[in-house]
Amino acid sequence: MKNFALIGAAGYIAPRHMKAIKDTGNRLVAALDPNDSVGIIDSHFPDAEFFTEFERFDRHIDKMRRSDKSENIDYVSICSPNYLHDSHMRFALRSGADAICEKPLVLNPWNIDGLQEIERDTGRKVNTILQLRVHPAIVALREQVAAQKRDGKHEVDLTYITSRGHWYLQSWKGDVKKSGGIATNIGVHFFDMLHYIFGALQANVVHANAETYAGGYLEYERARVRWFLSVDYADVPEAQKKVGQRTYRSITVDGREIEFSGGFTDLHTRSYEEILAGRGFGLEENRVAIETVSTIRNAPLAPLTGDYHPFLKK
Repeated sequence: MKNFALIGAAGYIAPRHMKAIKDTGNRLVAALDPNDSVGIIDSHFPDAEFFTEFERFDRHIDKMRRSDKSENIDYVSICSPNYLHDSHMRFALRSGADAICEKPLVLNPWNIDGLQEIERDTGRKVNTILQLRVHPAIVALREQVAAQKRDGKHEVDLTYITSRGHWYLQSWKGDVKKSGGIATNIGVHFFDMLHYIFGALQANVVHANAETYAGGYLEYERARVRWFLSVDYADVPEAQKKVGQRTYRSITVDGREIEFSGGFTDLHTRSYEEILAGRGFGLEENRVAIETVSTIRNAPLAPLTGDYHPFLKK
């Protein structure tokens, strides 16, 4: 049984980490969040120590590190706001623990280089949650693409609209310096998936990059991709609105819809199983996706000519 600490216990994604820790037969012994709305802990680890101040959490983790080995923290799971991931991973490694970090790993690719140095200094490891890489439908598609012999590239359309209320832009997620913007906050795992399936990134053109939506064109070794991301309910297609849906997700490959809506429930548990078995995805596996979103964040906008996502014409 491994000992876990959790940073960001009040966040949206934290319960999936708590469930994964419990499902894999381990225990959460300490948690941190400046927000004390963390009653969900009682459903998983009611005996976990809880802190709202980092300094007290830091002191507690250090005391455990210096105590009997059975009290040492083995892993620190990180679910904090995006801009804090880098600092919290550094804290985990320097505390003698491995890190398990939510997406996006960091906001800029050079942060990966610094973390690799700290891995070498401490002998500890950063593991990341790239949950789509363990989704059965995505694994099957990757194997299918790898096995195919074809002259041209696959034609891919990626559309993801996940409606958010007015709170979104008022939170840290609406601050580009903290979240990285729409492409980073809600798109980074899709960009990782595209690289995972279709190979090296060869071109990155940005057609739109606003507060609530973004779109562009990506070209990989084996695919040409038009993409569109949004948190605006107005972008949801009318057919979905009529049946009460506020989210729309579609990935087509050569005109064929890839169905992967199901199977998301246990992807964090599956990711934890792989990490605990020594098969987790490390820093370098994140580099292409982080380079992709960093480029999108800073690129000049291209005109709507050539290959662009049809939703951008609305």
